[in-house]
Amino acid sequence: MVNNAVFNSSPWIFLTKIGVIDSALNLFHPVFIPLSVSKEILGKHDDSSIFLKKLEKKKRIVILKAGNQSLVNALSNRLGRGEAEAIAIAIEKEADLICLDDHAARFEAMRLGLKVKGTLGIIRRLVELKRFQCDFEELFEKLQEVNFRVKNHIYWEIFRDIDQKD
Repeated sequence: MVNNAVFNSSPWIFLTKIGVIDSALNLFHPVFIPLSVSKEILGKHDDSSIFLKKLEKKKRIVILKAGNQSLVNALSNRLGRGEAEAIAIAIEKEADLICLDDHAARFEAMRLGLKVKGTLGIIRRLVELKRFQCDFEELFEKLQEVNFRVKNHIYWEIFRDIDQKD
């Protein structure tokens, strides 16, 4: 079982938009949010930011700045600041998992030896653990409505062998 995780903004935002962020966060302890990711989420003034503030007050998440700014700066040449800081923190905290959606960021994190899951991987895990039930056609439509970008064949490959029966 995964213990701790570092979240980038995309999985946080999309898991919030489809209503499973609380269940997703219950998979991990502690949950680390990079400071730059926190600023990005809080800048939107939506459900994602409201939930982030609430969980920070309850001390269910830890917002922190990466210590290795040289690594963050080097990664920022190829990745967004939040992704770069998330990877640096995952290395510093020896995270069990880093939650990233961006392909280049996922590739870089794996190259550095990190275990990576994205929004769909987290949803799949919740379904496997019976903590989330859905119609996969409806979920695909909902993800499109909230502007989550995934190719149809990739989506169905991720969920093709899931059995939701009790």
